[in-house]
Amino acid sequence: MTKPEAISELQDHSAFLAGTHDFQTDIELLAGSDFVATILETVMLATNMRFAGVARVTADRWVACRTIDEINFGLAEGDEIPIDSTFCQNVRDTSEMVIFNDVATDPKYQGHPIAAALGITSTASVPIYRSDRSFFGTLCVIDTEPKDVKSPRAVAMLRMFADLIGSSLETEERLEAQEQLIEHERNLVQIQEEFVAILGHDLRNPVAALGAGLRQLDKEPVTSRGRELLVLMRASLHRMNELIDNMMLHAKSRLGSGIAVTAVPDAPLSEALQHVVEEIRFTTPEREILLTVDLSKPVSCDPDRIGQAVSNLISNAITHGAPGSPVQVSVRSCDKEIYIEVENEGDPIPPELQKNLFQPFRRGNETSEGLGLGLHIASSIAKAHSGRLSVSSEGSTTCFRLELPKLNVS
Repeated sequence: MTKPEAISELQDHSAFLAGTHDFQTDIELLAGSDFVATILETVMLATNMRFAGVARVTADRWVACRTIDEINFGLAEGDEIPIDSTFCQNVRDTSEMVIFNDVATDPKYQGHPIAAALGITSTASVPIYRSDRSFFGTLCVIDTEPKDVKSPRAVAMLRMFADLIGSSLETEERLEAQEQLIEHERNLVQIQEEFVAILGHDLRNPVAALGAGLRQLDKEPVTSRGRELLVLMRASLHRMNELIDNMMLHAKSRLGSGIAVTAVPDAPLSEALQHVVEEIRFTTPEREILLTVDLSKPVSCDPDRIGQAVSNLISNAITHGAPGSPVQVSVRSCDKEIYIEVENEGDPIPPELQKNLFQPFRRGNETSEGLGLGLHIASSIAKAHSGRLSVSSEGSTTCFRLELPKLNVS
């Protein structure tokens, strides 16, 4: 069959292939749908029509979105014909289907100029609505020979398939949105991984160099004022390392399913906590830190992670506690749990702040230093051990308590 003149004037299949069509999203949605293809094939088999398609129809545009053409009608995905040269304009305006078996004998459409221009003998054009009842377009079947499409059974089937296509639009759109979201998540993960790598390399290296310089300065003769500055520099270096550790752990936990812990049988928890306390004492010699450990039985846990959690809690106590009062760290073991408490004197934490205290990037007040990750990391480490971090703040005493079940070692 030769392409009708009305079709040869407006074709935009190349625009679809180039990805520049005005209705590119709608066309791609239907052109890539196996479900819609199956419906069109089923309609053709049931009606014996040799062309079936779905068109996007607006007030002034008619665009083919998916077609199956066995009569060389000349319409492919993206092809466009003038809206006033189609029956679909009437379908859109009236919400009624246009249907006839043979244009030559049909009392309503006999001699119709659109049928003559397009070379149509029999057709059915059925409205397609989205689930919100907004008009999308039409389901069209066409043939150049007389076909019986007006039977009640055929009409009911065409309406049913048009409804199914309308319902599938939302499903296809959700799938497309989900695929885009997955791709976005992949890109985001890549960006986060690059961020962690930069954090680990570009920040740790200069901090390590500063630490080496400080150790060298410790060996040199300096004035008393110089010693005071070295203490301040060590404290700043400790805070920098702590900040980097917290940021990296937070970033890695967001990339995966949380903070990973590795349980060690008979873990050297006492030694790990003693090391943490000594390190903080060294960097903040003006503050008194008391450590009491009562672990009568072997402990199975991740000592490095717990050490990091306790370091964050001690740093928090030093930052917010009364300068003249000691920070008390106590560790005790029961049959099934380990209790680690970090206690300081100072202003109480308001109840309205306590409920969100362990969320990331939350700080006790606007003047606090840091990113507000320390307590969140400590809480996450507790959860990774199937434990919990809690706080009580009454009067002048604030106490953070890590409750950790003794992990079984596989």
